Amino acid sequence: MAAVLGAVALLLSGCQDMRIEDFTGRTPALDPFRYFEGRTRAWGIFEDRFGRVRREFTVDIHGRADGADGFVLEEDFAYADGERERRVWRLRRTGPGSYEGRADDVVGVATGRAAGNALNWRYALALRIGGSRWNVDFNDWMFLQPDGVLLNRARMSKWGLELGQVTLAFQRVSAHAAVAAAGYADAAQ
Repeated sequence: MAAVLGAVALLLSGCQDMRIEDFTGRTPALDPFRYFEGRTRAWGIFEDRFGRVRREFTVDIHGRADGADGFVLEEDFAYADGERERRVWRLRRTGPGSYEGRADDVVGVATGRAAGNALNWRYALALRIGGSRWNVDFNDWMFLQPDGVLLNRARMSKWGLELGQVTLAFQRVSAHAAVAAAGYADAAQ
């Protein structure tokens, strides 16, 4: 009987969400306002709940301070199918390692917590699917790696059922690289 209870406890513990506190002290330390200051580029994919890649995209990001505790993050998405999308986040530091964010397609307020090299955002997004909009929940984790690479995995769900995952890799862009990337994007169109 003890073995059965132990197996059940182990199985259930695997279902728990990660906790931001588990990353305390890990390096390099992630301060999202400092990381996203200036220009950043990301490459991403969306996988459905069966693991099939449904979309590929790039994101050009520009971040800037807005007052003592505010930050504006402009995201320009370019999807492989030619669709373009823009999202402007207005972020605010609410305490040590605590953030909140708003954007036009975010339902209510996004809440974020950071510790060590990790940041976790939770929010609902009014996502365009076909001809309608669905409020989809995001559990978004970012992990800063050496050499300034930021890895991001976001789980999307509706009514508690997983719809898919978004995976991104971010890299800060130098002024020279930004000009070269803009020229490449223009040539590819």
